[in-house]
Formats: sequence, C-alpha cells, structure tokens
Amino acid sequence: MSIVRWNSRFTFWLLFFLDISIILVMNPAKSQANIPESTSSTVSNTTLVPASGQSPVFFADRNNSMGEQVTPLSQLLSPVPKTSASPVSSYQVRSLDDNAAMGQVNSVSQLSDIKPTDWAFQALQSLVERYGAIAGYPNQTFQGNRAMTRYEFAAGLNAALARINELVSAGTSDLPRKEDLERLQKLQNQFAPELAQLRGKVDSLETRTAVLQAQQFSTTTTLVGQAAIVIGGLVAGNNVLTKKPAPHNFTLGDYVNLKLNTSFNGTDQLRIVLTADNIASLGRTRSGILGTNDGKTSDNASPLFPNNEVIASGVRYRYLLGSNTAINVFAQSDGAFELGLSGSISPYFEGSAANGISRYSRRNMVYNYGDTGAGVAILHNFSNQFQLGLQYTSINGNNPTENNGLFQGRYVALGQLLYSSPNKNFRLALTYANTYSPPNTTGLSGTNFGPAIGSNLANSTVAGRATLGNLYGAAAFYRINPSLAVNGWVGYSAHRYLGSGDADVWDWGVGLSFPDLFQKGSLGGIFVGMEPKLTSLSPNVNLGAGNGVADKDTSLHIEGFYQYQANDNIAITPGVIWITAPDSDASNPDSIVVWLRTTFRF
Repeated sequence: MSIVRWNSRFTFWLLFFLDISIILVMNPAKSQANIPESTSSTVSNTTLVPASGQSPVFFADRNNSMGEQVTPLSQLLSPVPKTSASPVSSYQVRSLDDNAAMGQVNSVSQLSDIKPTDWAFQALQSLVERYGAIAGYPNQTFQGNRAMTRYEFAAGLNAALARINELVSAGTSDLPRKEDLERLQKLQNQFAPELAQLRGKVDSLETRTAVLQAQQFSTTTTLVGQAAIVIGGLVAGNNVLTKKPAPHNFTLGDYVNLKLNTSFNGTDQLRIVLTADNIASLGRTRSGILGTNDGKTSDNASPLFPNNEVIASGVRYRYLLGSNTAINVFAQSDGAFELGLSGSISPYFEGSAANGISRYSRRNMVYNYGDTGAGVAILHNFSNQFQLGLQYTSINGNNPTENNGLFQGRYVALGQLLYSSPNKNFRLALTYANTYSPPNTTGLSGTNFGPAIGSNLANSTVAGRATLGNLYGAAAFYRINPSLAVNGWVGYSAHRYLGSGDADVWDWGVGLSFPDLFQKGSLGGIFVGMEPKLTSLSPNVNLGAGNGVADKDTSLHIEGFYQYQANDNIAITPGVIWITAPDSDASNPDSIVVWLRTTFRF
C-alpha cells in the first residue's frame, strides 16, 4: 500500500515530462512573451475603424483568469492602427513595414544589396536607369527575395508603362528599344501557359472567396477561443476543520472559453462569453478537501453549475464617449476585471490565462470582493500618465426579489487612479471600493461576502446580518529591465457587521517576473504574500472561533511557475503553491499544491 501511495506522487511529474517532450518535438518555440508593454494612450474616434470585416480591437485577447482575460489599460483605449486609404504612387510601393516608405533611385549602384553577379542585375539596371520603374527602401536596399503583393506589382508595372508612354510621346532618342519590346513579346509568348494557368487559379480563388464571404459565420463578429487541460492536486496538507490529512489525489480537468466579439459601427464592441469547465476547487470557506480558501487555484469552476455545462459568463457592450473615455455596460461581468484595473499592475501574473497558478497571486483582495453581475464601468484618460477607472456591479442585478436587484441588493462600487511613467516601466495604482451584502445572498461563486481567498474568518459574516466593507489598496509595478520586473501590493479592508461590530482584514504580496526566461516567449514567476487575514474583531462578534477571536497566526503564500510557450497558440505552465500555517493557524501543517496547465488559444 505504501508503494502505491509513494508512486502516485510521481504521476504529476511523469505526465508533465511526457507533455513537455511531445510539445518540444512537435512544436518548436518561436513566439515572444505575450506581455503588455504600456498602460495608457489617447483614443481617437476616427482611428478605431478596423479593416473591412473586422471588429475593433479594444482588448487584446490574452488572457487573464480562466474566465475573462485581463487587458492593460492602454489596450482598452488604444485605437486600431488606421489603414491609409490614399492611392499608391506610381513611383512608391508600400513596404512590409508601414512606417518605411520607399524612395526612387536613379542608379542600381544605390541599392546596397544588389551585386553585378546577381542573376537579375541587368534587368534591374535597365528598369532603374532606363525606365525609372524601381524604388528602394530608406536603408538603400532592394530586398529582392521578399514576396510582392498584387498592389506592389501593379504599382511597378504602372510606373514602367507610364515611363514607356512618356518616352513614346516625347519622341526622343530614349524611345524603348526594339529589342526590349521583342524580348517582352517573346517572354509573353513563352510563358503563355503559365500565365493562363495563373489566371485560372485567380478566377477560381475569387469564386471560392465569394462563396466563403456569402457563407461566413458573420460579417461583424469574430470568434476567439481558449481551452485548457489541467492536471494537479494536493501533495501535502490537512483539512483545517477536521485536522485530518486531506486526500492527496490528482485530478484531470478542462476549461473552455469562447468569446464572440461584434462591432456595429467600428468604434464599439459587443462581447458575449461562453464558458464550460469541470475543475473542482480544492477548498472554499469551511468546505472542500482543505476546508479553507488559502491556496485556491485560479482555474476553479463555479459550484452552482454542473460540470462542463455551457453558460453565458459574460455579456457586455462597450462604446467610446469622446476621445478619452470608454464605457462598458454589462449584464453579466466583473467591472474591474473588464477594465483591466488589476492587470495593469500585475501584467505578468494576470496578463494571460497561462500565468499565475493561484487566484491570489494575480490580484489584490480589493478587486475580489463581490462577484460577477450587472452594472457599468468607465475608464477615462486624463493624460498619457493618469487614468481613472470607475465601476459599479450589482451582484444579483437580474433578481427582482427582496434584497436583490440593481440598487437594493449586493453591490461593489470601485474607483482607481493609475499613474504610469512616460516610458511605462513604472506604474502606481490607488484603489478604493465600497461593498455591501444583505444576509443570505450569494453570487455565481457561491459566496455571500469577502474576498473568496484567505482565511475562513476573513470570509465570514454574522448570521442574519448585512455586511458592509470599505476597501483600500495600493499597488505598484516596476520593470527593472527587459528580463526582470517586480510588482507588489498592500490591501486593507474594514468590515462592518451591521448591528454587531467591526473587523479589520489585511493582505500583501510581492511578485518577481522573468520574461523570456530560458527562451523568448516563455515566462517565469515567483510570488510571496499573505492572503487576507482577519487581524482584529469586536469583542462581542463571533465569526465561528469565539467572541472577539481573530486569526492568531500569519500564513504565507509562496508560489512559483514557469510558462513554457511552445508556439503562438500553446502554452504549458507547471507550478507549485506552498501555504504555511493554512487558515492562519500554525497548528495546521503546511499544504502544497502542484499544478500543470496546458492552454490552447485559437
């Protein structure tokens, strides 16, 4: 029996190494770390119109928690690059780099990458020096090996024909030579079959394109998908309620997230999010195999829905008010989450769905009170350095019964002022939130009040009493160099159990991020913090441990992960969560959770 129990501990690592080996063989890494670089910009209504058939990009789809990906503030208000509608000049062809314009050259010797030994040298020399039909890049190169677009070919052909017509009309001695025209005719005859075949392929492609356009899913809607396969489990730790060892079983679960993004006028966006998952939480407030929220992973399914039941987890409409303000109206979402208020401060932990392993390492507790619901969120740019975010969420805004609805039930109102340095390497956020919860009301997460992380006492209320919270947070991010960044926060929450008494809750956390660790596109992270802890309680209030009894010890949350970016669409993230003194009680042995998440984006 002991041999079986011991070998089961190797299951995680065996599967992990097999997974890594397969991906390494089949998908060589090639992408760079998908990390936001900035947090602010000024919006222009006139530059948000996307290319034909595309929705405007207010948010980059990177992901975040497994439910909705957080996006930095800059991408919320950054416009889609505007495509120039001006015609291409006969003597200027657009390069692959939209910022690099070609310039006319008068001699082939001006092109540094063209040599007399090149097989096309004489042809280029004639086109440049006799017909003036070739342009070069600003760096004095021709780049003859790169592919040419139809527009570029048309521009060059037009330039050549215009020059020939010019010479013919002028009647000068520079008329096109007879041998040039004969050579052109000969080439045309020689390649007649290929030209005819190419013409047929183009006609066929145009027909197929027309069919695809007629039968496409939508002319206004794009689909962004994400799926995750997660294996993990508890390898050490007790249930804090029973004081007995918790089951050390590994599980294999899944998560699927589909986003339908629609634009009706090029400057707005309707987003509908469909999710399904079956990843069970290891612990909740006085429930689960751990009996506490300490160490909760970020991939947990809602306890209110059956496994892998498809639900509409997000419905919101975003539009611009002027050039510096974005407004979200949502029937089901998280206002602070939508605006990316916390993602701008911890971009390497919350910036992608394949980053932080735990819920706590991603965001300060001040963002976690409440739940998803209905409401409105506003983001306003004062300048390139200062931004203000506001949001109001009614947790059960769709419920017309007593102690529910938009304004009579549970709510969270949050405001945040963000400062970003000119180079965006430093960011500082000050956050305040006010939250209220009537007795016996719950949201999609199954909670009534509290951050849904940290100790049981920090998430407890007085039976039959409403609870009010005033939350304060300060957070900062600093990119030391391209390969090292640090972020941290401190949070304080004043709980008032109406008619009973008060309590104080604190939390703090510090993270180190290592972009492009070992290879470009991958990411390492280390996090240390104290999950929400009830530090004081009114003498006459009993939250389950006795009158006036608060958490007596300090629990530390220690986490490490490595996100291996196999390619642009697949990321593999092994990680570990180590909790000392779970439930802020030193009599509980440390708990250790190991996790392996493989994320697919499409």
